[in-house]
Amino acid sequence: MKAQITFLAVLFFIAFTSCSKDSSNENPIDENQIEDTDDVIEMEEDESAIYFPPIDSDTWEETSITALQWNESAKQPLLDFLDENNTKSFMVLHEGKIVMEEYFDNHSATNPWYWASAGKTLTSTIVGMAQDEGLLSIDDKVSDYLGTGWTSATADKEALITNKHLLSMNSGLDDSLGDDVSPSNLQYVADAGTRWAYHNVYVKLQDVVAAASDQTWSDYFNASLRDKIGMTGTWIDSGEDLSVYWSNTRSMARFGLLVYANGKWEDDQIVTEAFLQEATETSQDINLAYGYLWWLNGKTSYGLPQTQLKFDGPLVAEAPADMYSALGKNDQKIYVVPSEKLVVIRMGNAANDSNFALSSFDNALWEKINAVIN
Repeated sequence: MKAQITFLAVLFFIAFTSCSKDSSNENPIDENQIEDTDDVIEMEEDESAIYFPPIDSDTWEETSITALQWNESAKQPLLDFLDENNTKSFMVLHEGKIVMEEYFDNHSATNPWYWASAGKTLTSTIVGMAQDEGLLSIDDKVSDYLGTGWTSATADKEALITNKHLLSMNSGLDDSLGDDVSPSNLQYVADAGTRWAYHNVYVKLQDVVAAASDQTWSDYFNASLRDKIGMTGTWIDSGEDLSVYWSNTRSMARFGLLVYANGKWEDDQIVTEAFLQEATETSQDINLAYGYLWWLNGKTSYGLPQTQLKFDGPLVAEAPADMYSALGKNDQKIYVVPSEKLVVIRMGNAANDSNFALSSFDNALWEKINAVIN
């Protein structure tokens, strides 16, 4: 009905402006105007189709595999595969509604689990929100907020490192020295922007946000993001100046839904669409499959943690090309797939061997998911 009213209003506007012009019709109606109008109407309908669960309730609308005309017979093989591969929880959202929500190995909907590096995307999003508020710029030097000496690099080399370099994993700091992010462990290898390396130095962005907002990281995170979309969970100190986010599965799904909805939660723009679009595009020309702490599918090559090698082809060959992902140690996963209107969550122990982010499990899992949705 809304689309019909919008369309009639546009037709009225075209008719009115046409009548007000010279009767010689020097400005005929451009058919592209009508096509553009149809695009706007379709966009409005798509946005209104996204379901958001209430912030203060456990209620969450569901839809079914049958209603979506997916392959019901492929569901059980998917569940068996998940169970056999040390999964704790698995969720699939379609346009925000739950299609599948499964728990394994005595895990439940209320049990918390760690996000590991999948939580890097929480940090990325919060940085974007702080920038939206005018508290910081990602192009600023990190030392503008943390002062000099936050690394052991020389002052001129440290001054090259911006917030954007930490978001993009190309700070130029040594990634081979472990998780410790004290100054003595943050050592210069190359100029910022010239070398991509998966490094826990990104956590310094949390200190940047705390300094810029004059709040603790947790307080700013809770008030700006967590509480606004009904998440639960907390940051837990894991030592060496690192904190890891723990939450239940639905909280991870809520965050995935926020990002799928281009930063909106119902009518509230939590983080700007422009920042999220930038965050989920290639952030530098060294590892094409990396945005602002998001992993990107569908690129011509990709790099992996603890290697300077480039690998040809997409990150996850079996997954849709437009998928972007939050990938955490031991196969913590948030997959966002706009073309399929999907958010997919997987929490648990490592499916096979311990890993930092990407693993062979991603491809194998998507083979099973594809059998269901196609």
